[in-house]
Amino acid sequence: MDIGGDSIGRLIYVVLLLVIVGGWFFAQNRQKLNKNLQQAILWGFLFAGAVLLYGVKDDLRQQISPRAAVQTENGQIILRRASDLHFYASLKINGQDIEFIVDTGASDMVLSRQDAIKVGLDPAKLVYFGSAQTANGAVKTARVKLDSVTFGGVTDTSVTAFVNDGEMFGSLLGMSYLSRFSRLEIAGDRLILTR
Repeated sequence: MDIGGDSIGRLIYVVLLLVIVGGWFFAQNRQKLNKNLQQAILWGFLFAGAVLLYGVKDDLRQQISPRAAVQTENGQIILRRASDLHFYASLKINGQDIEFIVDTGASDMVLSRQDAIKVGLDPAKLVYFGSAQTANGAVKTARVKLDSVTFGGVTDTSVTAFVNDGEMFGSLLGMSYLSRFSRLEIAGDRLILTR
């Protein structure tokens, strides 16, 4: 069953609307219905809800937690494409969980100012000698060394990254870090990283 994020949202909306209307009808007419019919309607709603949830459980899991990485037995990391069509990865930087947008078009690992603060860096004290070209124009960057970066059970130390002085909606996981993997493969809605 291949249902997109918008389709799931519409389906859930329609089902909830039917449940609300059906529940209102049931509440308004419960005195007129005999007990057996009341129980049959209740069991019908329960059965329909269970069938619906079972049918869309994988898609709901993807919508609720689309960014969860799955590590396989052979050391691969599998990222699922989010509803916005991007891949996201959660890495532990200096002991803090940081969510990155995987960006194979970016040269470097780039931290937003907010994420830099979270991992113990002070953006106000950094020296912004570098520059980067973004969709919003040129921004200044500061080169930093991260004490530890953990992803998929592997920890790297003294990892070079950059802190962006401009506005960012999230940190970017670029090729300087992704090149540590021997293979990157996109298969449908999955990004498979092999170390």
